[in-house]
Amino acid sequence: MNHREYFNQLAARWDSMTTQDVKSRLPRLVADLRIGPGDTVLDVGGGTGVLLPLLRAAAGHASRVVCLDIAEEMLKQAKRSGHPGNTHYINADAAAIPLSSEAFDVVVCYSSFPHFPDKVKALTEMARVLRKGGRLVVCHTASRQAINELHKSIGATVANDTIPAEATMRDMFAASGLKPLEVRDEPDRYLAVAVKPAG
Repeated sequence: MNHREYFNQLAARWDSMTTQDVKSRLPRLVADLRIGPGDTVLDVGGGTGVLLPLLRAAAGHASRVVCLDIAEEMLKQAKRSGHPGNTHYINADAAAIPLSSEAFDVVVCYSSFPHFPDKVKALTEMARVLRKGGRLVVCHTASRQAINELHKSIGATVANDTIPAEATMRDMFAASGLKPLEVRDEPDRYLAVAVKPAG
């Protein structure tokens, strides 16, 4: 079973699998994204759209927010939630984003980056759609170790889906044309931030 098939078969119960503890950590996580009013935002691997209300609130309802996911059933769940404002949904692979270059101020990968088979290719595509000076953030509501152990315990399709070590993450950012800013690995969150150079 590939990743698309795996997440499609989980889509109908995905939201019920998200604990209240995780949900309670999301506002702080989104605050760390430093999204400003009017920013255009791409949510890569956005799934059922758990971050969309918070992204919309941070960017403002007139701004453009795009939720991209490889699993079409996940996006159907997101659409059913009726997220307000200028929200768009795209069924596509993170390694082949069908959007214009330099279209977004912020690209966020919440709880999705470990599942990208070719992480550098996906980062390169995300860098391409970022405006100069724009930020890319890879984030989770748990530590790197906790996420990696969770995927290993689930096994099967996601058994080897991991967050790379800090040095590797920074190298991946650099290889995709991004400048690494920080990697924060804490018990209740993981945050890796890079910027697209202005020059």
